[in-house]
Amino acid sequence: MSSIPDPEKGECSPTSSPPSIHSSTDSITTAQSEEQDFDNEKKTVRNQILEDNPEPHHDALVPTVSLATAAQPTGDAAGQEAGRSRSRASTTRSRTLNVIPRSQRRGLLGRFAVVPEVDRPYDYKNSTKWGITLTIAVATAAAPLGSSIFYPALPEMTKSLNTTEDIANLSVALYMISMSIFPLWWSSFSEQFGRRSIYIISFALFLIFAILSAVSTNIAMLIVFRIFTGGASASVQAVGAGTIADIWESHERGRAMSMFYLGPLLAPLIAPIVGGALAQAWGWKATMWFLAIYGVVILAMLIFFLPETLARKKVETRKLAASAKQVFIDPLKVLLFLRFPPVFITVFTAAIAFGALFISNISIQQKFSQPPYNYSEIIVGLLYLPAGLGYFIASLFGGRWIDKIMARQAIKANRYDENGKLIYLPEDRFRENMWLANTMYPIGLLIYGWTLNYGVIFIVPAIGSFIFGASSMLVFSAATTMLTEFVRKKSSAGVAVNNFVRNILSCVGVIVAAPWIDAIGVGWVFTTVALFCMIAGYIGIWTLRRNAPEWRKQMDEALKNI
Repeated sequence: MSSIPDPEKGECSPTSSPPSIHSSTDSITTAQSEEQDFDNEKKTVRNQILEDNPEPHHDALVPTVSLATAAQPTGDAAGQEAGRSRSRASTTRSRTLNVIPRSQRRGLLGRFAVVPEVDRPYDYKNSTKWGITLTIAVATAAAPLGSSIFYPALPEMTKSLNTTEDIANLSVALYMISMSIFPLWWSSFSEQFGRRSIYIISFALFLIFAILSAVSTNIAMLIVFRIFTGGASASVQAVGAGTIADIWESHERGRAMSMFYLGPLLAPLIAPIVGGALAQAWGWKATMWFLAIYGVVILAMLIFFLPETLARKKVETRKLAASAKQVFIDPLKVLLFLRFPPVFITVFTAAIAFGALFISNISIQQKFSQPPYNYSEIIVGLLYLPAGLGYFIASLFGGRWIDKIMARQAIKANRYDENGKLIYLPEDRFRENMWLANTMYPIGLLIYGWTLNYGVIFIVPAIGSFIFGASSMLVFSAATTMLTEFVRKKSSAGVAVNNFVRNILSCVGVIVAAPWIDAIGVGWVFTTVALFCMIAGYIGIWTLRRNAPEWRKQMDEALKNI
């Protein structure tokens, strides 16, 4: 993480002198470029969007008007040209980065952050934004890592603690339930008190509970501390998406959300390999000690490389003192966001794909360890990698594709605000990318399920797993980004609802997968799952595309006072 620049100290090349810092204003001002002819500038801006050029010029393309009024083009051609002409200077200059003095920085241990807090997080350099995004992505892997790393250790733990297989499985199932519930509170607290403090507190608790899990002497003690470990680690799954929305503009957010999602998607695939090796070498407790070490590393990264990004007015207008009702009951109100059709459809579309992922994960462990395969724990762990490779490839290209679709639709519809900035609509993320993804990931499940059913050589079900991974990644990243935009004033709350629903479904998948496969066979299980996901996804995409403008107006009206 040493590559993350510190704007407070300035950056300089080996052959250039460092920029001056005006201590009276605590700001760093970059030079302004000369104004260009409007026609050339308009072409440049459009080309930058379509070619995905990550320059500061993109800052001029962020919508500043209500989404409720954004569905229709604004004004006549002359008015639009006048507005864009007035904004030329802001389009062609770099923004001023106003750094907050160390003594005034918010969040726990804020003065120790290498990356300084700024007035407007959108103005961070791209290298800084990507550094923050990478930190969040690594941190958000902790929760799914903690659940999946324990799979290979369950048999040995069952014998060690003298318990039954069903009770031992509760250490995983209840961990996942806590992952779905606790983020409701973490997201609410982060909107009141800021992101940084919640990150640091939650991962300090994660470290403590991971250690207590490692020293557990009976199954009851282990299950209790596993529940708290899962709840503490899940903070980033909701709050992290809020941080992404804090620092990335709408037209850049697709790529950033793809990297953010790599953490929770790759962790369940890599964790069984690590867990199998640790359990085989040192026993089940080694997996818990690994989580504790991981917690130390993440906590250090959060302290030094993650500034506060929540808008200052949001934090400073809240009173820190809160009643018991505000602390324990009010966070549950975020579930009421599900009453809005855009939120419900977006959450449901992603959640069913996430449930399918965990059914797939269980089937890998169950079927490849039995005849005709009879693979060892290490080999079985390696078979989680094809889906992970699909996630990785889709994260590299899928986010950029979605961003280009957003820009294309805004330009095609001639959507500009009064300052000449492009207006982006959340539902534009559900276009051809989602139709393709919702077709391909069920096909991947069918290939995987039936080739596994007939004992075909492992490479063929691995191909199906890869197709599922790459296609479902497009669904996950688009849905999460849309939720931060549909519920703009409480972006982390919208994502917390998504995490709640998807983790409940994934927990159900973990519980029912093995007996369901034993009852009707792995081929028919994945046929049922694939058809349900495909049909439900098609209905959701079509319904959202058809009714989004009207629903958005209703949501804006209902949420305008939150």
